[in-house]
Order: sequence, then C-alpha cells, then structure tokens
Amino acid sequence: MAGLLCRTKRKKQVDEHLEEGKQAINAPLLAPRVDALPDNTLLDDNTERSMLDPSSRENPKFKELQRLLIDWINNELVEERIIVKDLEEDLYDGQVLQKLFEKLSRWMLNMAEVTQSEIGQKQKLKMVLGAVNQLLRPHGWDIDWSVDSVHSKNLVAIVSLLVALAMHFQAPIRLPEHVSVQIVLVKKRDGILQTSHVTKEITTTNEMMLRKFERDAFDTLLDHAPDKLNVVKMSLITFVNKHLNKLNLEVTELESQFADGVYLVLLMGLLEGYFVPLYNFYLTPENFEQKVHNVAFAFELMQDAGLKKPKSRPEDVVNIILKSTLRVLYNLFTNYRHTD
Repeated sequence: MAGLLCRTKRKKQVDEHLEEGKQAINAPLLAPRVDALPDNTLLDDNTERSMLDPSSRENPKFKELQRLLIDWINNELVEERIIVKDLEEDLYDGQVLQKLFEKLSRWMLNMAEVTQSEIGQKQKLKMVLGAVNQLLRPHGWDIDWSVDSVHSKNLVAIVSLLVALAMHFQAPIRLPEHVSVQIVLVKKRDGILQTSHVTKEITTTNEMMLRKFERDAFDTLLDHAPDKLNVVKMSLITFVNKHLNKLNLEVTELESQFADGVYLVLLMGLLEGYFVPLYNFYLTPENFEQKVHNVAFAFELMQDAGLKKPKSRPEDVVNIILKSTLRVLYNLFTNYRHTD
C-alpha cells in the first residue's frame, strides 16, 4: 500500500513538472488574458486596437533606441529649454513635435503655442503630422503613425515617427539596428475579445534606412555595375596612396582603413600642405566616439578648404558603409587629382 502511494505521489510530481515545462515553453506564445488587458481595450463590436506587448518594453535594444532619441531631441531643442524625459508623456500633445520639426526643417508652422484641450491638441498634431508626412512620403517611408495613435500615447507609433525624422535629417546618432517589438492586436467579434501577436520592425540597418532618402551615382554603381566599382576603387586607392606614401602609409582597403578617420585627417593635411597638430584628433582612437570625432574633424578641414560639406555622415564612414566612404574620397579626388 505504501509503495502504491509513493508511486502515485511520484507520478503526480512528474506530471506537475511536465505541465510546468509545457507552460514555460508555450508562455511566450500565449495571448494575454482578456482580464489582463488595459481598460482602453473596451471596444465596440467589429473594431480592433493594437498595443505594445509588455515584454517588449524591456527589450534592451528598444530601450536604448528610446534613450538615444530622447538625447537627440534634447540636444536639438536645448535653446528652447525643452527637456524630454518620456516619449509617451512628453510628445503626445504635439507641442514638442512641432518645435522639433520646425528646428529640423526650418519650416514655421503657424499654430497656437499651447493647447490644453483634446480637440486643440489633435488639431495641432494634424498640422504637424501633415507637414511631416508631406516631407517623408515621397521618399518611400511607411507612415506608421497617425493623429490618434500619437495622441493615445502609442509608443511604437511615436518611436517610428522619430526614427524617420532622425534618418531623414541625418541626426548625429547611431541608431541600434534591427530593433523589433511584439504588438498585441485586440479585435472584438460578436462581443468576444480576440488577441494575436505580430512583430513590428522599427529599424533595419542604417544603410537601408538611409537609402530611402538619398540615391546617387554610387547607388547606381553598386546596384547595377559592380564590375565598374572595382575600377573606381582602384583609382581612389592610387590617388590616396600618391599622397599618403609621403608619410610611409599605404591603403589597400578603402572601407576599413578610413573608418577611424586618422587617414582622412592626415590626407587633408597633405593635400592642403600643412601639418595637423596631433592634439586636434585621436591618432589611435579607442572607441566609436573617438573615431566619429576624427571623421567629423576631417570634414571640418574639407569645409575650411572650400569644399562642400560631405553628404556622408561621420557615423556612416565609421560604420564602414562603403558608399559613404566612396563619396568622401571621390569628392577629394575630383578637387585634388592634379595636386602633387
């Protein structure tokens, strides 16, 4: 009898462990309980609403993306004495979005500065988002935001909007790539709430996102004439080595050897005939920020020499985006190819 009880107890424990394991495996796939959904999902029949899955709020890359966007906004609006701490709470009424868009685009939107009523806030958002969409839509950007989604503090919509603005205006920040979140879709059918999950991709790669806004001869070259690309690269290598060899330096890989900015700075000094003081840049940069400093400093030297501001961003050169490096070097080649 005692043996039977032991076997029964042991079987019950095994069944419990198996059930726990099954629940642990299936837990991420289970839709949230209806009674656990926020009150604002009380929908009319045949309507639906989306919301960020709570687990995605703790996604490290998503949190880092929000932090970078907040820092960028605060840097842009420092003269306005605006400090953003929370994207949902500080941007939903359109006030900060208006100031940010006006600062970036240099378009002045004629509307009331402060609006307390919901109607006034939505009217402001309608004007601001209308101007934003007019600017971004021709470049093929998906409009993943609306007046209602921003005003209802939909974090995914707000972040998607800010990412598009940051990429279009070439914000001096390095956005984390391949940031995705889980979205919960809630539908009401015949009085019953139904839930499902979809994955929303907020960022891809910086190079792919930049393509939405700028295509030039190098895009065509890379996409349609890769055989000619090697000819261009060899011409540029010959050009830079003609000058860098004077310092016993030699380039064999354009993408990687210019990524820390050191060769760019030295090359500008050689082309313009002056010595660049070593305290102005990092001769042996140790991190991403120091490399960006070097490339940005080289860009300043180019502008001081009368060249146009490079279209490429320093961050893209550091990230070894080939087109960005080619654009910079080709600009030097066209201006200094006859310089000894």
